[in-house]
Formats: sequence, structure tokens, C-alpha cells
Amino acid sequence: MDKKQLWYIIAGLAILNAITLVMLLAKPAILEGKKETVAEIGKESITRQQWLTELEERYGQETLRDLIDQEVVRQMAEEYGIKLSDKAVERELTIYKAMYSSPGNEPKSEEKWKQQIKYSLLLEELLTKDVQVSDEDMKAFYEQNKNLFDVPASYHLSQIIVETKQEAESAAKELKDGSSFAALAMERSIDEFSANEGGDIGFVTEEDELISPEVISAAKSLKPEEWTGPVKVENGYAIVYLHEKLAGKKYSFKEVKNQIRRQIALEQMDIPVSARAFWNDAKVSWFYGEASKK
Repeated sequence: MDKKQLWYIIAGLAILNAITLVMLLAKPAILEGKKETVAEIGKESITRQQWLTELEERYGQETLRDLIDQEVVRQMAEEYGIKLSDKAVERELTIYKAMYSSPGNEPKSEEKWKQQIKYSLLLEELLTKDVQVSDEDMKAFYEQNKNLFDVPASYHLSQIIVETKQEAESAAKELKDGSSFAALAMERSIDEFSANEGGDIGFVTEEDELISPEVISAAKSLKPEEWTGPVKVENGYAIVYLHEKLAGKKYSFKEVKNQIRRQIALEQMDIPVSARAFWNDAKVSWFYGEASKK
């Protein structure tokens, strides 16, 4: 499985977490004293039950299936004695952040990142546990794909782009007075793509041709949660905000050997990267049918 496919899993799990919170943790007293009413449109109302029924019809089966998959992977990993080191999770986290994340799709917390990466890695380990890959093949893969393990210094940034220096200075003053960077970006920024994400442009590197070199240069001088004053860019002036900075890192063959083993094994097996293969072993039964109905 390539890195983009694994990122889709992570993004999907992030969406799953949001849907699950809505469906399973919604409180009865969403609007206290309104008898389960969650919205009013003129004289009409939408009840909490109508809302939850609609959510279940749209997302219920897939959400439950994904929750089962997560528990199946946890139980099967425990049964086979498969464990992950903190270093392995941190390494994958660094690579995904620097090279594969995109604005608006990231989990909201570091812990969510790690949970989702751990799930993906455990699933890969389970699927490839009986596959042997020679050191020769792994070393050849490493030599041919060193760029995958050479992570450049990267910066998670947000930006506000305006036409004039005066507008940029005004935005900087509002930020100093306590205004939300994301709100100002959506309101003021002329860069439509990032404005729609509250100014977030994700993790970027010096090699990123879509980002002004001046923005990267300004980011280098910042500490997390700091922003710049006006920075002259091609289409105006930018205010740059730093969320997180990742130092560049070159991973040795020894550090990524097991990651390479899994990747080669999955390519050789040519099977879907899915926990469904273990449903029968985990004796799954569920609301929508038998475990064999995948």
C-alpha cells in the first residue's frame, strides 16, 4: 500500500471520529427545555430523533463497520502479540505530517493522529505477519526510494493575504488585540483557497513551488503560535502564522526496515488493506448481518 492510500485511511478515520461523536455521544438535552428539538424553521421543528435517524440511514452502517474494524484490529494484535514502539508511531507521524497531510483533513489533536496511525500500522502488521521478505529486497527498495525516507524541514502554516501593506498592518493589530487568525483569514484574505480553510495551508517546505519563498523565509523566524508582521509577496502582503515546525530528518535503513518489509509484503500479496479478513477469527456479529457479509 502506498502512502496516499494510507493517508486516505487516516482521513477516513478522522471523519469517522466526528460522525461517531455526533451519533453516539449526542446528549438528550441538546436544547434544554425544547423537548428534543434540535432546530426550528419558522413554525416547523426538527426533533433529535429525526436527526439521529437520518444520520443512521446515511452513515450508520459504515460507521459501525469502521468501529468494528478498529476493535477487531486491537483484539487480533493482542492475540498475535503484535506491538508497536513509540518510535515507529512517531516516525510515521512525522512522515505523514511533512509529506502527505492536507489542509482541512488533519485530525484535531496529536493524540488522534497517533491513534489513527497506530490502527493503520497494526492492520498492516497483521496482514503481513506470515510474509517473509529478504534483506536484499528491502535494501534494494531503500536505495531506490531514499526520497521517501528523507523528510525535509517543514512548517505547518496559515496565512492571510491582502492587497496593501496598510491592510496587513491592520490585520496584524487585530490579531494582537485578540482576534481569531482563522476568522480574519476567512474575512480578509484574497487567497481564496487558503481563506476557505481559515488561512491554513498545511505543512509546506522550501521545495514547495506553490508557496511564496518569502512566506517560508518568514516562517523560519517564528516559534509555534506566533505570527509575522506584513511580508511582501507577489500578489500583495501576507501575515504568516506558524502552527508547528518539523526538523528535517533522514531515516537510516535500520530505522525503516520494518516499514519497508510491510510495504513490499502488501504489494506482493495484492489484497485490500482491510480488517474484514479477521472478522471471522474475531467472531464478529453485528446489527446489519453476519461477519461473512463484507
